[in-house]
Amino acid sequence: MTDLRYPIGEFEWHGEADIARRAELIAAIEQLPAQLRDAVSGLSDAQIDTPYRLGGWTVRQVVHHVADSHINAYTRFRFTVTEPEPALKGYNEALWAEIADARSGPVDVSLTLLDALHRRWVLMLRSLTSEQFARTFHHSQLGQVSLDRNLALYAWHGAHHVAHITSLCQRMGWGA
Repeated sequence: MTDLRYPIGEFEWHGEADIARRAELIAAIEQLPAQLRDAVSGLSDAQIDTPYRLGGWTVRQVVHHVADSHINAYTRFRFTVTEPEPALKGYNEALWAEIADARSGPVDVSLTLLDALHRRWVLMLRSLTSEQFARTFHHSQLGQVSLDRNLALYAWHGAHHVAHITSLCQRMGWGA
């Protein structure tokens, strides 16, 4: 049985990417907003307020989490491109998911935010050189992280959370 926490498996880092691999990862980031929107399309409020697993976040919280997380990721990229080895702080994702806007706010707000954020992020990512992707930041929870690793992590992160929603829908018999 698949671990419902990791429906596509846990993140695996395979080392620095070449130009072709980076293009694939950037394309995954570019496609994420549409994939997330498709995953929640047609769901009722009751379905959106269903946890994707026992003890897990609701679909609504997952959507808002992706927006929160990807805003932080975009900012980390910008700091790392413009500053030498910046020290960047993590955040308590679980507590952010409990704030009222994440527990009860309309998912369309975060979906719209992700549309614009990812358009801007992809513009930046496509402009970066291999040398820039090799730059690193120091994360308060993860330690030293290269932009190459962060790119792979966030391509996985989007797919990971879309799979939380789509696997729930499959298990519940919702949708097509």
